[in-house]
Amino acid sequence: MKFKIDENLPVEVAELLRSQGYDALTVEEQKLAGERDNIIIEVCRQEERILVTLDLDFADIRAYPPPDFAGIIVLRVSRQDKPYLLSVFQGAISLMAQETVAQKLWIVEETRIRIRGGD
Repeated sequence: MKFKIDENLPVEVAELLRSQGYDALTVEEQKLAGERDNIIIEVCRQEERILVTLDLDFADIRAYPPPDFAGIIVLRVSRQDKPYLLSVFQGAISLMAQETVAQKLWIVEETRIRIRGGD
């Protein structure tokens, strides 16, 4: 799987994915920082990358229908400090071995992961 990490997340999210054998690039690495949501998601579509973000706009399945994209993972958490984000995201990585992200929207919360679309 290939991932793109949004600029609102620490680069360590990409490093965590890479350490698990995934292909992960950050928005900053691709000089896309500051770009509008529609540009970021279109680049993800072209590159067939799963977007990982804190931006709740991407959780709107009417604006971003899961079947139209490689996948979208939105972290919806109460705290945004780096260690906490990495801890919550680690749970999502563990689930990726059992459940596909392709053409789905994952809402990753502290105690659960909701999966929409792609059926």
